[in-house]
Amino acid sequence: MIDRGHALPLTAQARQLGISRGSIYYLPRAVSDVDLALMRRIDELHLLYPFAGSRMLRDLLRQEGVVIGRLHVATLMKRMRIEAIYRRPNTSKPAPGHKVYPYLLRKLAVTCPNQVWATDITYVPMARGFVYLVAIVDWFSRRVLAWRVSISLDAAFCIEALEEALARYGKPAIFNSDQGSQFTSTAFTAVLHREQIAISMDGKGRWRDNVFVERLWRSVKYEEVYLNAYASVPEARAGIARYLAFYNAVRPHSALGGRTPDQIYFDQPLLAAA
Repeated sequence: MIDRGHALPLTAQARQLGISRGSIYYLPRAVSDVDLALMRRIDELHLLYPFAGSRMLRDLLRQEGVVIGRLHVATLMKRMRIEAIYRRPNTSKPAPGHKVYPYLLRKLAVTCPNQVWATDITYVPMARGFVYLVAIVDWFSRRVLAWRVSISLDAAFCIEALEEALARYGKPAIFNSDQGSQFTSTAFTAVLHREQIAISMDGKGRWRDNVFVERLWRSVKYEEVYLNAYASVPEARAGIARYLAFYNAVRPHSALGGRTPDQIYFDQPLLAAA
């Protein structure tokens, strides 16, 4: 979304998009093969033991013969955008200029498609390197409405996914996300304000506040990502596209009575159409 040939200075463009000015100029260093292998294993352990913090993950890795320090584990967790999940006071601070919104879904009866959409980002390992995946999910039907793969954690790919979902499926009454800087950025929330969509955000570390997207990530990783060593970003994008098409249209969901997300989403009246 940054246009280096535009008359508006890069710093002003970054400010308008709500992204870090340094991210425009920063050239990331390649991640070592050792760290890539560690990140893959940490990701697997996090799915098995989501309550495990950096200390427990360090000890679990040491049980497997991997000598690693807690701070190194914490650094890799931050890069992967994962954290231990447990109930705790919300003492986190939003990024400068970013507003955190209250959680609106507690005790809310979600009864039809397009009442609530939710989003999240997850780390996807490849044979060499990794990418990030964002998805927009309809809360009622579990249908993936839009998604994007990115090599960086800026807000642009999240906004692209959101704009696609809005263009193709209308809009929800409520949009829920975590408190990640991508979703609290002024560029992202401006799209929701433009559409007059109520904004809801999870409590810090409260995975149950966005449980259906967490379940999607578990399915994506065990049924697609971990079975394939993507050789390139295009290959990862193609594999994820095939899987999400299967997830929406073919894969039966026990929570949906054996039906697919497509069947639930398209067979029920949409809230926005009421």
